[in-house]
Amino acid sequence: MYRARIFCGKINIEYQEDSQEMKKNWWKESIVYQIYPKSFNDSNGDGIGDIRGIIEKLDYLKELGVNVLWISPMLESPQDDNGYDISDYRRIYKDYGTMQDYEELLFQAHERGIKVLMDLVVNHTSDEHQWFLESKKSKDNPYRDYYIWKNPVNGKEPNNWGGAFGGSAWEYDNETQMYYLHLFSKKQPDLNWENEKVRQEVYDMMKFWCEKGIDGFRMDVISMISKDQRFPDGEMNNGLYGDFGPYSVHGPRVHEFLQEMNHEVLSKYDIMTVGETAGVTIEEAQKYAGDDRNELNMVFQFEHVESGCGDYGKWTTQKYDFKEFKNIMIKWQEKLQGKAWNSLFLGNHDQPRSVSRFGNDNPVYRETSAKMLATCIHMMQGTPYVYQGEELGMTNVYFDKLEDYRDIESINYFEEFTESGLMTPEHMMKCLMLRSRDNARTPMQWDDSKQAGFTDGEPWIKVNQNYKKINAAQQLEDPDSVFHYYQKLISLRKEKEIIVYGEFEPLYREDEQIFAYTRKGDQEKLLTVCNFSDKNAEVEVPEEFKGAECLITNLGRKEFERKIVLNPYEAFVLYYKH
Repeated sequence: MYRARIFCGKINIEYQEDSQEMKKNWWKESIVYQIYPKSFNDSNGDGIGDIRGIIEKLDYLKELGVNVLWISPMLESPQDDNGYDISDYRRIYKDYGTMQDYEELLFQAHERGIKVLMDLVVNHTSDEHQWFLESKKSKDNPYRDYYIWKNPVNGKEPNNWGGAFGGSAWEYDNETQMYYLHLFSKKQPDLNWENEKVRQEVYDMMKFWCEKGIDGFRMDVISMISKDQRFPDGEMNNGLYGDFGPYSVHGPRVHEFLQEMNHEVLSKYDIMTVGETAGVTIEEAQKYAGDDRNELNMVFQFEHVESGCGDYGKWTTQKYDFKEFKNIMIKWQEKLQGKAWNSLFLGNHDQPRSVSRFGNDNPVYRETSAKMLATCIHMMQGTPYVYQGEELGMTNVYFDKLEDYRDIESINYFEEFTESGLMTPEHMMKCLMLRSRDNARTPMQWDDSKQAGFTDGEPWIKVNQNYKKINAAQQLEDPDSVFHYYQKLISLRKEKEIIVYGEFEPLYREDEQIFAYTRKGDQEKLLTVCNFSDKNAEVEVPEEFKGAECLITNLGRKEFERKIVLNPYEAFVLYYKH
């Protein structure tokens, strides 16, 4: 059954099977590429990436084959948290360009068949936003209730909550002698979603951008917009402050708010939505993204990337546990199947580089393991997200001096943990090298010229030293490169419906090295086999794949007999059509 829908002057065709089969949607069939604008491409030599820089690289992205761009925030901001602290929701950040530049970007992307997602940051604003400046002026200001203000308790903070970036989640304001809540930096006060006026302001702003022609929203920490109005103390959990999670994540009214947002805005446009929902359970994810829930299309869960956390959360030097990681991935595939849609990712602007974390960035194995990881992710059920540079196998930067870091979270935790004696400076530096968000934020490596072709000036953060060996120009020339491998994976997803919609079934659940699974459709079958280790691994190809076609392999294997000894980080995909 086909139905036409008019959107922003364009007619979109949606298609849906009349049978009980899975609903088909363009956003399920898309491959999303995340751009961190500050580090992507600088067009004017000021050391900061910008909108015109993105426009210059659209043909590169088209060649890769991605068809949706999620661009991290580009709105007016003091840049305390690199744009996730917005001071004006309707203005483009001056260092990135103008509204005219943004409109040009939308036009040029659409001309190439590429859609654009905007990063929606509405749990908090900047403390320099006009609403907050008004809110601070007095207790009876009309904007006071746009934020969460509380009186001191026994002369101290209203409760023991710690902020996600270290320190207390409360900041005292001398003027009105009250505290305001900020679950992140003190320059990111949380909005009060209990206030209907706040919600209306957000919906009006979203409509403004939809009318500009954007194609959807990635919603930053959207699971935090509803707080338990009792604001009780949180558990200490080895830290210096109480845990706000049980009272501020997936709060009592979060689904009500999202259903209202869907009713007011999302349902009126043919757009894609993905919510960042840290700590989400399978049950909650089904509520956020269930087919019949009228909330979001999909969510980001982080259980797999949080695997291997230590006593101090992500600040650890421990390697991740492969088996735990695999079981988590399988669980999300199995439990959401037929109920809600998965988002598939290993890296983003908040995570270390995926090849350094889950593969092996030693030069011997970097390319092979980068291709293996991509195979594993892109053959699953869900929408894949490629983080900028991932398609080149870019690695962690391994800064050895604190001065080289720019990330507020990394710097704050270094100071907090070393000053309190929880960690030595040497150990904390090792943690930063492995887990800091700046690993993903070093400039995109375009070529082997000075500053990796990112800028003609001095970059806002240092370029990774390995840019002469790992860069886009070199990989575009090499048919065997990580880039061309990603290109092939992406084109396979577009060619074979089974990769998008086929039923997922895991194999080798207990194996310590192998991640293998099948995908099944009416007439087709797919087998994906990945060796996640630096050792050989044995695998037996199921009888039903005898004589199957090899769609892709990262080490050029030609023979697929029953018993196979896989090389380190080897991967292949077999396809059989009845």
